[in-house]
Amino acid sequence: MKNKRISLSLLIILSVFVADAQSLTVRSVDSIVNKALVTFNVPGIAVSIISDGKVLLNKGYGLSSIEKQKKVDENTLFGIASNSKAFTTAALAILVDEGKLKWDDKLVKYIPEFKMYDPYVTREFTIADMLSHRSGLGVGAGDLLHNPDSTDFKIKDVIYSLRWLKPEASFRSRYAYDNIFYLVAAELVRRVSGESWGDFVHKHIMLPLQMDGSGTSYVRVKSNPNIIDGYEEVNGRLTKIVRDDSEQDNGAGGIYSSANDMSKWMLMQLNNGSYGQDLKQQLFSVKAQDAMWTPQIFLPVSKNDGYDSHFGAYGFGWFLHDARGYKIVSHTGQDDGMISEVDLIPELHAGITVLSNRDGGAAVRAIIDQVSDYLLNVNGIDRIARWKAKVDKQAHLSDTVGRSLPDKFLHSTPFKPDSREIGNVIGTYKDSWFGIVTLYKNNGKLYFRSKRSSQLHGEMVRYKANTYLVKWDNRNLEADAFVYFKKDGKGFTMARALPETSFAYDFQDLNFQKL
Repeated sequence: MKNKRISLSLLIILSVFVADAQSLTVRSVDSIVNKALVTFNVPGIAVSIISDGKVLLNKGYGLSSIEKQKKVDENTLFGIASNSKAFTTAALAILVDEGKLKWDDKLVKYIPEFKMYDPYVTREFTIADMLSHRSGLGVGAGDLLHNPDSTDFKIKDVIYSLRWLKPEASFRSRYAYDNIFYLVAAELVRRVSGESWGDFVHKHIMLPLQMDGSGTSYVRVKSNPNIIDGYEEVNGRLTKIVRDDSEQDNGAGGIYSSANDMSKWMLMQLNNGSYGQDLKQQLFSVKAQDAMWTPQIFLPVSKNDGYDSHFGAYGFGWFLHDARGYKIVSHTGQDDGMISEVDLIPELHAGITVLSNRDGGAAVRAIIDQVSDYLLNVNGIDRIARWKAKVDKQAHLSDTVGRSLPDKFLHSTPFKPDSREIGNVIGTYKDSWFGIVTLYKNNGKLYFRSKRSSQLHGEMVRYKANTYLVKWDNRNLEADAFVYFKKDGKGFTMARALPETSFAYDFQDLNFQKL
């Protein structure tokens, strides 16, 4: 607890409690978070809340590690995943203020080998386009170049591969979230500044803000004993994930931070880039922040959540929408076994960060919504119950879809191919951007192995006709895929087997030809 003051508006909203301001705030948040931990079976959560420009709460709840029975506190490090994108745009904002680049500069000016599928897009593609998800590519395009962890693709491979990714829409015509461009943005920081993205963000953002525990990658913080273990639910049980040392996607989602450090990040944002004693220091200019918080591409928005929202958009590393007449600046972050969210309400000088160490974002979103209700004077909605209903509905839909892949099929091979059929498909295949995979026979079974993404290895079982299912050896991936062999026998395409599979597994963009 940094400050015992509480805004009058929050005091009125929470006046159902008879207590002093400190216990009032802690009591209300404790109740929300502890209920969310139980309802959504989350090991640990950390929360930071800013109100009226002051830190109201930095606190940990639950366990950072089930096996070690370690508790979460305000300094426990969590992966913030895609909330790292705002740090990448902040780094670029600093370079804009220094006159080293402009938001509307063409990307080929700094990365001359950059090339998209369409020559016109290559020529016109700006830094602003790169940061606002309006490239025309499909959702998650190219994510297999850095996902799952342990791929050996480098940034030069990422940049080269962009030319092979076919667009799904016209350039700048619609929003489609693509991590891959934030990998390129991190490379832009390096080329313009002469420092690696990690060094630049640490030196020019984390050190000035005294985010002393935070790091720009897992590698930089993994020796810290106060760091979470991440968990995913596999077959109904929480399973600890294995972290990889890959630093390929740090600019899109590599940062680790704590509730305490994220409060410093939020305060700087709410103070228009100012920080330090009497706010006399400036991380980036108000003009640069205005650019980051200006809608670049519009999104659909729901009006049925009690917030009377009318617009949704994406800026540079931030989602933007309105709630009860206030502008909300936010972002979510999701990685294996970790979820985060940051919501800022600039006009109220308020902000909320919630960090979690398991997959599934319902608990985080429910906490954000319930605290936002207090700040925005929305009454009578049980956000945890509402999100639990959504989770249960999605689980029912998943079970319904799962029954179309019968349990008998998933654990056996009812359509077992004969040796001749396997012999016809084994061999080496190549995709233009993903590279080499091998289909091979072992003990009478067919297997899939990627040369450059070691976790994409598993048994292939025949589903029907020319369709097989790849069941990845690492069951934590939850990303089994269909393989559709072409009738001419010279190649195959792929697709996600179940609709809830993360868009990061963009198998649908692959087109393998047999070598």
